[in-house]
Amino acid sequence: MLQTGLLAMTFFLHPPASAEEGAEKTSTYLLDTTTETLLSATDPERPFPPASTAKLMTAAVVFKALEEGKLKLSTTFKVSEHAWRTGGAPARTATMFAELGSEIRVEDLLRGLIIQNANDAAIVIAEGMAGSEADFADLMNELAREIGLRNTRFANPTGYEAEGAHTSARDLAVLANYILDEFPQFYYLYSLPEFTWNNIFQRNRNPVLGEIRELDGMVSGFSETDGFNAVGSTVRGDRRFVAVVAGAPSESARIDALKRLLDSVEKDFEEVILYDAWEPVADARTFGGTKSGVALAAEAPVRVLLPRGDRHDYKIRVVYRGPLIAPVEKGQKAGELRILKNDVVTYRTSLVTMDRVEEGTMRTKALDSVTETLFGWW
Repeated sequence: MLQTGLLAMTFFLHPPASAEEGAEKTSTYLLDTTTETLLSATDPERPFPPASTAKLMTAAVVFKALEEGKLKLSTTFKVSEHAWRTGGAPARTATMFAELGSEIRVEDLLRGLIIQNANDAAIVIAEGMAGSEADFADLMNELAREIGLRNTRFANPTGYEAEGAHTSARDLAVLANYILDEFPQFYYLYSLPEFTWNNIFQRNRNPVLGEIRELDGMVSGFSETDGFNAVGSTVRGDRRFVAVVAGAPSESARIDALKRLLDSVEKDFEEVILYDAWEPVADARTFGGTKSGVALAAEAPVRVLLPRGDRHDYKIRVVYRGPLIAPVEKGQKAGELRILKNDVVTYRTSLVTMDRVEEGTMRTKALDSVTETLFGWW
């Protein structure tokens, strides 16, 4: 009986990469979102309270509901006494100064949430969509699981500290990339400089905006237990990047760490074309076909950012589930090319077959079965 399995081939990248990473005490993550390449990370899975970065997920839940037609920008939600007292003016926290008992459109609540980091906006959204903060947190955690956040649990839409609530630098980068990729039509909200509500003018409350070259969003936060954090995004050249910093001891340290991450893109990395489009990368074994193997290739050039200098920590791995059963079509998705740094996947792209492999004769299939029995496929 034919047995298929996950097969892998590994190639090492030769010099020249990266200088030793600095001794950061904070968690950091730097992602090239254009190719979804992980450029650098320091303690990326360390859990910490999300603080106001939780509002990224609050916004994402709203964006998704709008995209699916469950909400409209013109939908209105009422400001409850709980939302007003807990997140509004009486709470003396970041607020859009929503008036008690008023009806506010989702579009304006999003502006308050994103531009003013408003806690009253977050609570009004949660109560309007789910009935309570706790039930809305369930929606947040459901979406977190759906998009692959693996070390995150939200307890409320504001990011107020709560037992069991945590996230990680890696998960915040994945969440930011999800928003950028799935809801680009709403990203402009993160760079709007000001918003007036209830006749009160407020500038954008994100303290890193305007402090870092070309940074155009997203959110910053602070927790008593972990210090200052931030998620920032910018375009450099023809690529967009997301940088995350958490655990910084001060506002200035947070800005400096975020700036170092984003400036390292041009200082420490260079673009490398590892393979051209349709250039053979590896051969995959086939079963029951007129040929015993077929070449695999990427449909587009494999363009990645790699460190300047020594790249001995990097290697290329080709993974596919095989052998491929004939007939095999040309252009059939068959595997994946991965780049690993110290066994952590930093980049991946699909590989397809370069040729068609016709189904073989009964004799060919019998010989393949004997080969598998005697020697295995790898």
